[in-house]
Amino acid sequence: MSISTPGGPERRPTVVSTGKKPAAGRPAAADKTAGGKAGAGKGTPRQTGGGKGRKPVAPVKVSQGRSWGPIALFVAVGVLAAAIIGWGAWAVYQGSQPWQKRADAIKGIVDYREKDKQLVQGGQHQQGSIKYTITPPVGGPHNPAWQNCMGDVYDAPIANEHAVHSLEHGTVWITYRPDLPADQVAKLKAKVQGKEKLMLSPYEGLDKPISLQAWGFQLKVDNADDSRIDEFIKTLRVNASVEGPNANCAQGVTATGTTPRDMGNQMDQPTQ
Repeated sequence: MSISTPGGPERRPTVVSTGKKPAAGRPAAADKTAGGKAGAGKGTPRQTGGGKGRKPVAPVKVSQGRSWGPIALFVAVGVLAAAIIGWGAWAVYQGSQPWQKRADAIKGIVDYREKDKQLVQGGQHQQGSIKYTITPPVGGPHNPAWQNCMGDVYDAPIANEHAVHSLEHGTVWITYRPDLPADQVAKLKAKVQGKEKLMLSPYEGLDKPISLQAWGFQLKVDNADDSRIDEFIKTLRVNASVEGPNANCAQGVTATGTTPRDMGNQMDQPTQ
């Protein structure tokens, strides 16, 4: 385009170049339209590049679920510890009780000391066979000779008259039906063998598979796994004696058979 001036030649406008190119993504000045920048209309994509001054996007926190495994383990350990402490306290309390009270607490035990006080009077020695109203007997008159009770295991029945004398000395006498299974007998043997003031023998005519006797006490159970057997032994062995803890259990009759033996008066001497 030329510009005419009066009285002079035509002159073309001088274009001054700055040497700079329009910035990328920005419209040239000539592309501007009235009322705004070119390309600002609808359909123009918004810039996604990170420009200066843009607020950074905060990271999204992912909420993790509570870990119940360690919590459950901690609770279980706490409950177990409390149970152990409680059981220990109960055992100490039980152990501090008088033996008679602990005996009365054994389920199923029969205390003949309360039923028949004359039955459990000590020192009623007599020779020959004696008829007992309780079988196996737990007290009453008995032979001057006691059955050896140093953890003896007898494989045949023994005489009541000798056994009762052993009870008077503080022995626990365990009896069982002759047809009791061998594994059950083995368990009873393990509880008795070699332990002073204990003895074991088969017994005909029991109304329960196993019967335990101490002086004035009796407990009948169905099998050798019954925990009351150990409780009976622990509570009544020695304690049930009417002659004191030093009553002899050695040097007694070791023979089997239900007929009592006359050992003379040498076994009728007081023990030290």
